Amino acid sequence: MTAARAIDLSVIIPALNAAARLHETLSALEEACETMAVEIIVVDGGSVDDTVARAAALGAKVIVAPRGRGSQLSAGAKEARGRWLLFLHADTTLEPFWSTTVTSFMRSKSMALKAAHFTFALDDASDAARRVEVMANWRARRLGLPYGDQGLLMSRKHYHALVGYLDIPIMEDVDMARRIGRQNLVELPATATTSADRYRRDGYWLRPLRNLALLALYFLGVSPQRLAKLYG
Repeated sequence: MTAARAIDLSVIIPALNAAARLHETLSALEEACETMAVEIIVVDGGSVDDTVARAAALGAKVIVAPRGRGSQLSAGAKEARGRWLLFLHADTTLEPFWSTTVTSFMRSKSMALKAAHFTFALDDASDAARRVEVMANWRARRLGLPYGDQGLLMSRKHYHALVGYLDIPIMEDVDMARRIGRQNLVELPATATTSADRYRRDGYWLRPLRNLALLALYFLGVSPQRLAKLYG
């Protein structure tokens, strides 16, 4: 009996009504399958569109978890078999040849106890979008606080040593980044481009200001449950 092939990388994608963007996100992951064993896990939080059907049709493994990125990411990590885990948002697309950069990171012994994120970008050509990108990348580089839409790559062993994502409704990415530590976060020389729909809807000034206010409240000790209600 032939032993099952070991999985090098598990890509874990929390999703909620993400059908419109999922094809682009998953298609960008295909290049990695040419050089390593990859599994893609889409964790659905109760979509009412055809997210589940579309993810399955595109070859992803689909599981269901309680709504909320913290619980969905945690459920996906428990299901994952890969030696390395890549957490990625459903509306985020990795640039061509991203897998070369990721493979180099994974093969470096010095990175075994570190985690990596991508450079943040928005799919909008406006000056307002460039301003948000500058602020987001500065926050990640100087403060060690990359958000979830920048992706997060780490070994499964390291992930479990840190107890993994907590089942909290918001700030799960900030909580994880703080436990990893700024000195152990590396920015990969590759870009993750996220949909700007929410910025176009909420405003390029209002949304970042609201996010900054929530972050400040979180550091002041306001619970994620309370912050989730404020976030809406």
